[in-house]
Amino acid sequence: MEVFKDVVKPLFAGLGITRKRLAREKVTVMYPEEKRALPPRTRWRHVLTRYDSGLERCIGCSLCAGACPARCINVVAAENTDAERYSPGERYAARYEINMIRCIFCGYCQEACPTGAIVLRKDFELANYNREDFLYTKEMLLEPVRREPLTA
Repeated sequence: MEVFKDVVKPLFAGLGITRKRLAREKVTVMYPEEKRALPPRTRWRHVLTRYDSGLERCIGCSLCAGACPARCINVVAAENTDAERYSPGERYAARYEINMIRCIFCGYCQEACPTGAIVLRKDFELANYNREDFLYTKEMLLEPVRREPLTA
């Protein structure tokens, strides 16, 4: 009879916890339509920013690649010319790639950038079906040029 008490008491204690949990109101977020508020320090999608003039902020210094612990950033710099100017400095990033499969979203690249060119935004919908789609190129990372609306 003593063994029976040792088994039943924990069983009813567990059922009591289950009963309390069933009495709580359920909270369900219908994901695509509703989205939860993200914490203020959330870091997800990488974006290469531009100046208001439309020039790229990235000067091809590769400090972001050097600070990356996962070694997922590849930057190839090239010289600016008067005919083709991409950034205000002497150089620009001719090729900028991030392997998102290797990225750990630490934010060190954002901290290391002297011009504030690479930032991590709150866009967390990064799913793809092919591994090749996780290699983000410069064209994919650059934010679009802001156009001022024409006023009549």
